[in-house]
Amino acid sequence: MPVVSAARYGKDNVRVYKVHRDEASGTHTVTEMTVCCLLEGQIETSYTVADNSVVVATDSIKNTIYIKAKEHPVNPPELYASILGQHFLDTYAHITAANVNIVVKRWTRMVIDGKEHPHSFYRDGEETRNVEARITRQGIDITSGIAGLLVLKSTGSAFHGFVRDEFTTLQETWDRILSTDVDANWKWNTLPNVAAVEKQVAQFDKAWEDARKITMKTFAEENSPSVQNTMYKMSEQILDAAPETQSVTYALPNKHYFEVDLSWHKGLKNTGKDAEVYAPQTNPNGLIKVEVSRS
Repeated sequence: MPVVSAARYGKDNVRVYKVHRDEASGTHTVTEMTVCCLLEGQIETSYTVADNSVVVATDSIKNTIYIKAKEHPVNPPELYASILGQHFLDTYAHITAANVNIVVKRWTRMVIDGKEHPHSFYRDGEETRNVEARITRQGIDITSGIAGLLVLKSTGSAFHGFVRDEFTTLQETWDRILSTDVDANWKWNTLPNVAAVEKQVAQFDKAWEDARKITMKTFAEENSPSVQNTMYKMSEQILDAAPETQSVTYALPNKHYFEVDLSWHKGLKNTGKDAEVYAPQTNPNGLIKVEVSRS
């Protein structure tokens, strides 16, 4: 007889904006995020025999997301995710796990005439700060991350010495354009409860700032022999900077820029050392992933 082996449900794509107003200084701080909250527990009968008595309505989950954003800080998102998930465990005895994913958009304060403006911001690219949290009665597992950080360097990247056989057409290169959309995540050690998350609050922002700086500094300064080696060096540094983390993962698509051969037009040189005009490619693209853990 078929059985439900795994199930979760909830509300996705809940958009939340919160403004904090400092009355003393008149400065506003804004946060915009998209929240997904999926619940697990003794809910099998809602699937097998249409028993809705075990279902916390997804609309109620949506309402709770807004209420908890009003009642508690939403920064850092690791803390808010933990508080939100714990609410469902405390409120509903038959719920055994809450999975909370948060994507925070980037609003950067405007600088006007050399001064930070108290309440005006601009969207500083499509980069997001991400959090995945799984809250159970055994503890809280959190993974923090960066996504959508688009970077490019016009030199300082090579790729040679790879396998060459009858399937190979790619030429070796000692100097190329390197561009990628950074997707980096770091998994924290399991925390026992929300109180433990609160004690660690400062580490979440620091780790995010460090990971972002490490990623960009290593990308910019290293004469990269390969994406694989560069992302490993980034991971090593993040583990050093955030000692309470277990592992770091990177997923880096290789965004290609190909030289355009213009020799057909009056012998115009635009390849090799003479290359200045390139054709950005969309797909196919290389995709390189790695997970680096503590030994």
